[in-house]
This record gives sequence, structure tokens and C-alpha cells, in this order.
Amino acid sequence: MATKIRLQRHGRKGYAYYHVVIADSNSPRDGKFIERIGSYNPNTNPASIDVNFEKALKWVLNGAQPTDTVRNILSDEGVYLMKHLLGGVKKGAFDQAEADKRFEAWKSSKVSSVESEKSKLELTAQEAKKKRLEAEAEKNKARAAEVAKKKLEAIEGEKVEEKVEEVPAAEEAAAE
Repeated sequence: MATKIRLQRHGRKGYAYYHVVIADSNSPRDGKFIERIGSYNPNTNPASIDVNFEKALKWVLNGAQPTDTVRNILSDEGVYLMKHLLGGVKKGAFDQAEADKRFEAWKSSKVSSVESEKSKLELTAQEAKKKRLEAEAEKNKARAAEVAKKKLEAIEGEKVEEKVEEVPAAEEAAAE
């Protein structure tokens, strides 16, 4: 039986998330599966990936063939690096302790790069919010100035009308 590691779609239209499953290669995408080993949510920024590392490594070592997207996900999680390192241990290039040390070094650099990317995205979002607030404040000042100008014009218009009414009254008094 040929097994595949594939994504199984869930969620609503336009907002899909996926389960990473082990399934028979002949079963449909959302059909029967052997085991669920994780989840993938592309709707978050960065995408949320939760994979059981040991189960994924076991299935990859047993020969399960991943789809292209799942291969990228497992590669990002380090499953394929560990498979490569275990191959080196099997061949005698280095021992298990050295393989674990190399994997931990890779994992720590990966975590730090992901954290820096998240902080960069958060900083960019904060700057964009600050710019929007400044632009809104500028618009509010412009609107307030416009409203004050209109009120001033209205007050001046009333004064002119009062003067026009006073002039004929003064002329009538002078005529009498």
C-alpha cells in the first residue's frame, strides 16, 4: 500500500485551514486517512504550522511520499534535515550526538529568524497604524479649520445684514 502525506481541507469558503494526514494514495483528498499528524493554517501571518515531529519523521523514514506543499512544510519544520542527519549516522559519517547537536543549532537559528520576522511584521504594522492616525489627525485639523471659516463667514454675513438694516433706519430718522 502506497502512502501519501497530504493536506486535508477544512474550514469555510475563503478561509480554509488544513490537517496534515497520512492517507492511502488512492483515497480522495478529504476522504479516509490513516493518521493525522498536524495542522496548517495559511490564514495567519506568518502561517501557523503544528506538526508532530516524531510521527512525521517516522512516516517519512517508512517511505510515505509527501505532496509538494507538505514537503515544504516538513522541510521548514526540520523533518527532512533530521532524515538527512540520520542517514549520515547510519553511514557512519558521525554519531547520533553530533547529529542532535547539528539539528539543535539549526533549530535555534530557525527560531531566531522566525522571531525576527514576526517582530519586523509587528513593527511594520505599528508604523502603518501610526501613519494612519497622523493622516486622520491632519484631516481633522483641516475639517476644523474649514468649519471655523464657515462659521466666521456666517457671523460676518449676519453683521453685514445688521448694518444694512441699521442704515435704512438711520436714514429714516434723519429724514424725519
